Amino acid sequence: MPSTIEQAGELLTAAAVRARCGTVFAAAERGETSHFQLVISRLGDAVRRVADITLQRYPDLEVPYHSRWRHFSAGGVDRTSQIAPEADKAELARAQIDLAVASVLLDAGAGPKWSFYEAETGQTFSRSEGLAVASLRAMQGGLFSTDPAKPWRADAEALSRVTPNRLALAFQHVAGNELAGIDRRAALLRRMGEVCASDPTLFGSPGRPGNLYDYWLARGDELTAPEILRVLLQAFAPIWPARISLRGVPLGDCGHHPAVPGTGLVPFHKLTQWLAYSLVEPLTTAGLPITNIDGLTGLAEYRNGGLFIDCGVIEPRDPRLVRTPLDAQSEPVVEWRALTVALLDRLAVAVRQRLGKTPDQFPLARVLEGGSWAAGRAIALERRPGGAPPLTIISDGTVF
Repeated sequence: MPSTIEQAGELLTAAAVRARCGTVFAAAERGETSHFQLVISRLGDAVRRVADITLQRYPDLEVPYHSRWRHFSAGGVDRTSQIAPEADKAELARAQIDLAVASVLLDAGAGPKWSFYEAETGQTFSRSEGLAVASLRAMQGGLFSTDPAKPWRADAEALSRVTPNRLALAFQHVAGNELAGIDRRAALLRRMGEVCASDPTLFGSPGRPGNLYDYWLARGDELTAPEILRVLLQAFAPIWPARISLRGVPLGDCGHHPAVPGTGLVPFHKLTQWLAYSLVEPLTTAGLPITNIDGLTGLAEYRNGGLFIDCGVIEPRDPRLVRTPLDAQSEPVVEWRALTVALLDRLAVAVRQRLGKTPDQFPLARVLEGGSWAAGRAIALERRPGGAPPLTIISDGTVF
C-alpha cells in the first residue's frame, strides 16, 4: 500500500487529474451525480462552435499552443519582443519564465469591474488579457526585480516584498476598478519568492523562477510536459492558500467529490497546468524540446466549463444553481470542473475529425487555443451581458 507521501505525490500529476475527473464523468454517465447531468447528444453543438471559431481565428489551422503568450499579444501588439531586449538566449529564457510564472500566478479571474489602461498603446484590456498586459508592464517597471538596472526578472527577494498596495498600484486597482482578490494575489507572489529562496537546486542562487531553465538544461533528459508539471506542483505546493492537505502535504487546486472512492479527492491544478503549457514555448525556443504535450489535461476553468453549460452538454439538475453564488471548493463546482476536464478530451477527438487533423497535428493544447476557450467566451457574450460565466463563483483570486 502506498505511503501518504506517495499518495500525495500521485495527486500532484496530470495523470491523476485525468483519471479522477474521469471517475466523476463515469458517475455522471450513470446518472449518479447530484448537481449536473450529461446530455451528450448536445456535444455536437460545442464541437461545431469550437471548429468554426478555430477556422475564424486561424484560417490556415496553424494554431499555436494554448498558453499565456497569446494574451501578451492582446490588441495586436507584439509585446513578447520587448522582453529583455539585450539578453542572450539563456537569459531571455529565464526572463520569459520569470514573466510566465508571475503572470500566471496573477491570472485568476479579474472580476467584472476591473480593466487595465496601457499607457504605451492607449488601449484598455480586461479579464485575462488585461492581467497579462498589466503583469508584463509591471515587470518592465521593475516590480519583481531588486536590481533597477535589470527590470526583466523576478527574483526571490523582490517577490517576497510584493504588498497589496504595490500590486494595486501596478494593476490600477482603485475604487470602481477593483481587481478581485488583490490581497491573495500579493500573498501568492510573496510565497513564491519564499519558495525560490529556499530551494537553490531548482531556483539557483539568488533564487528566481527563471533558473528552472538551468535546472532542466543540466539534467539532459528528455523533458516531457507532465514532468514539467510534476516539478512545478511539488516545488510550488507551499505557495497555495491552506485548502486541502493529505497528512500535511498541501494539494493545491484540489476538491472533494463523493463519486471518487477513498479520500474523494479530485485534483485540477488549473493555474499550474496553465503555467506548464506556458513554459513550453520559452523552453523550446531556448533549445529544450518538450514532448508529450497531450499528457497535460484541459483546464478546469469557467470558459471551457461555461461552453459546456451554455451548449447544454452539462445541465444543472436544479435550475436555481445558476443563480446561486458558489464557493470554488463546493461540491457543485468540483463536479462541474471534473466534467469539464473529461469532456475536453472527448471534444478534442470530435474537433480533430471535423477539421481533418490527427492527434499529432492537433493536440489538445491546440484545441484549447483554437478553440474551446474562445468559444466559451463567445457563447457567454451571446447569453449574458458582459460575457459573465453561467455559474457565479466566489473567487479569492487564486483558482479562477
